Amino acid sequence: MIQDPAKVPVVIHPEHGALAVAVAKKIADLVRRKPNAVLGLPTGSTPKGIYKELVKLHREGLDLSRVTTFNLDEYFPMKPELHQSYHRFMHQHFFRFVNIKPENIHIPPGFVPRDELPRRCEEYEAKIKAAGGIDLQILGIGRTGHIGFNEPGTPQDAATRLVRIH
Repeated sequence: MIQDPAKVPVVIHPEHGALAVAVAKKIADLVRRKPNAVLGLPTGSTPKGIYKELVKLHREGLDLSRVTTFNLDEYFPMKPELHQSYHRFMHQHFFRFVNIKPENIHIPPGFVPRDELPRRCEEYEAKIKAAGGIDLQILGIGRTGHIGFNEPGTPQDAATRLVRIH
């Protein structure tokens, strides 16, 4: 891999399995160096393989007990137990298989009164800041070029907020 220090490093893996192994290894290396790492986690098809690899590493001894996580997004309005909920997705594919403490798992609220959303979004940002920021953020690129429901053209400094999906 050739890197220009002024650019974000890009690594291309020819198949998804290799990508999942490489990203899980990078996360595991971070957690071993910094046991209280703060991870930014997504949902969707791409991270499923990463979560599967992290579960395997956990079963082989990777301790995630001091890790804190912040999920990228959640649908609104969405009860956490519903099938489409990202809350449910994360527990189904990752959290229930590892030893991350429930109090260290943060997912944006998907089922609160609409008028509470601005305050809840600010609180979510404050929790991220209080945790020391995100050490490693995993992102996928959607079919429309969106990243975390941020459509192309979204400002770089955009924070947690309600976004209408097109």
